[in-house]
Amino acid sequence: MANTVKAAHQKELFGHPVGLYILFFTEMWERFSYYGMRALFVLYLTTKTVDENPGLGWSSGEALALYGWYTMLVYVASIPGGWIADKLLGQKKSVLVGGLLLVAGHSILAVEEMWAWYSGLGLIIAGVGMLKPNISTMVGGLYKQGDIRRDKGFTIFYIGINLGAFLSSLIVGYVGEVHGWHYGFGLAGIGMALGLLQYLLGQKYLKEVGNFLGASEKEEDKEAMKKPLTKIEKDRIIVLLISFLLVIVFWGAFEQAGGLMNIYAKEKTNRMLMGWEVPASWFQSLNAMFIIFLGTSVALYWANRKLKGKVSSSLFKMIIGLIVMGTGFFFMTAASMEFEAEGSSAMYWLVLAYLFHTIGELCISPVALSFITKLAPVKYAALMMGVYFAMTGFGNKLAGLLGEWAESQGEFKIFTGIAVFCVVFGLLVMIFRKKLELLTHGVEDKEGTIHEEAEGFELADTAE
Repeated sequence: MANTVKAAHQKELFGHPVGLYILFFTEMWERFSYYGMRALFVLYLTTKTVDENPGLGWSSGEALALYGWYTMLVYVASIPGGWIADKLLGQKKSVLVGGLLLVAGHSILAVEEMWAWYSGLGLIIAGVGMLKPNISTMVGGLYKQGDIRRDKGFTIFYIGINLGAFLSSLIVGYVGEVHGWHYGFGLAGIGMALGLLQYLLGQKYLKEVGNFLGASEKEEDKEAMKKPLTKIEKDRIIVLLISFLLVIVFWGAFEQAGGLMNIYAKEKTNRMLMGWEVPASWFQSLNAMFIIFLGTSVALYWANRKLKGKVSSSLFKMIIGLIVMGTGFFFMTAASMEFEAEGSSAMYWLVLAYLFHTIGELCISPVALSFITKLAPVKYAALMMGVYFAMTGFGNKLAGLLGEWAESQGEFKIFTGIAVFCVVFGLLVMIFRKKLELLTHGVEDKEGTIHEEAEGFELADTAE
């Protein structure tokens, strides 16, 4: 468990623990492999078998159905992954196991056989389940309770996620579409191997985070695993579970990027730019590119609001994020109207949609990761992170269902319906925001600019 850190001996780089950057690059390469494979997923399945770069020739509905199941299971697997870390291995070893499974899974996908396709998907699901919740919880373990740098640290970590996604969409997407799908899948495996190597070489900066509490010799660690939950901890769990509803709705809409919007870019968007056709998979890189450029600015904006005493709680940020992201789908509504009128739609509609989606994502996703490490009871930290990622998985499955419905309902209805629902749902949650924040028992009120060194801290206060 990542509940203690010897901050007095903790080396820093650019105002943050060096361990943050070890986790940054590990997650960057993991996301390089995952998003590279994701950029090719539905394109590979839907490309005709007689094409110059043959795919499997599935219908869009069939491909999106599998895409929905796969992306759901990838994140739902975070629940057993978090449980294993909390009860058996600790987060640090669980990340290592997850990395090994991912290298194996992506490498097997390079084999052009259906058994390899499904076996690879299964290993990736297990690998992400072990790695994803635990590496995120380790980030929280680098900061003491009340340290205002925590949200910024998660945003830096999140930029690493999207740097990997940006590079993979361009590199893996290009190799897969142009030179062969399975070459792209194999390249994703090489990326994950680099991430695993980097993680192993950086262990000296992670000595005090991610360790298994059950193996600790400290009495306070052993006691933390035995104590029943307090009233405050139970209230905070309730807030987390309710906030996860925002997560499901957000990712159910956002994940149209890898499915319906990916197919829309390929089939209904005019992708000609100065006589050259932009690969459809490259539009997947826009979200990551915007995050790289805007991530620190959005984090700084919220930090400044906090210091000025303006509303900047995690729940407020997450609600705003959902509303902004939902608004972005109105651009896809406009794209659908243009296609119906002219037979194709301009690329700038997709660019604008991804811009709004990115701003919304920066307000909800890294904030939610940080929020969990603030509120989660110490003995259930990785498990609660796993539940969060499972909620993103259910959102992914919802995204697949919405994509399937587009075959019968049409893109205009789906895009417009998503936009309206996200905005309305966000406004409804905003009405109850203050009552929900009371149940956090002021955990974010303690945040300030001071981050004195301390011998240890818990992920969430266990008593007040």
